Amino acid sequence: MFFPFYFDPTYILVIIGLAISGLASAYVNSTFNRYSDVHSQLGYNASEITRYLLDYAHLENVRIERIRGNLTDHYDSQNKVLRLSDATNDSTSVAAIGVAAHEAGHALQDRDDYAFLRFRSALVPITNIGQTAAFPILLVGLFLGAGSGQTLINIGLILFSLTFLFQIVTLPVELNASHRALSILESEQILLGEELEGARKVLRAAALTYVAAAIASFLNVFRLFLLFGGGGRRRD
Repeated sequence: MFFPFYFDPTYILVIIGLAISGLASAYVNSTFNRYSDVHSQLGYNASEITRYLLDYAHLENVRIERIRGNLTDHYDSQNKVLRLSDATNDSTSVAAIGVAAHEAGHALQDRDDYAFLRFRSALVPITNIGQTAAFPILLVGLFLGAGSGQTLINIGLILFSLTFLFQIVTLPVELNASHRALSILESEQILLGEELEGARKVLRAAALTYVAAAIASFLNVFRLFLLFGGGGRRRD
């Protein structure tokens, strides 16, 4: 049965992926906002605690810089810089401390040459190339039709799949960074009791966004394989 492109029933997979991602994003924002109102009894802000965590791990060479935005926090392994967003840097909230400590966890992974972190870093340029080349290759394959065209289509589908692979590799990297962060926050008694549990919930919610991204990526790739894989692409 023929379906016009804009009525393609496989769009339901895209919609499901978007819904899952949207729910995960809403949940992390809700959790972060909730624990943004819970402040550490020690009174130190996220930047100060991050500096302590880095020094504790003998990472005095890692600089802390401030970056604009909300939840734009990240660790730059190439330049050994941990960047904290405006919303995080000066905050004494449990949410901000949890996020900042998570980024410090990435710095610890870098120090320890954590295998999944290295693998993810190696995938970045390959994934970027794949994202750029996949669609043009797929279009050329569709234009050429059966035979050599299907070979190009399969190559395009594999390149599209690199994004899903990247998302899968990202999961253990993010979970491990959170585990490292929470372990130090607990062992050094930086956060105690409900404070520590609040930070754990914030990082758990953040982890769900990576799970959601992986699911959405899988559904998108699965849809493309249904449409174009194995010579079974939709024809006019």
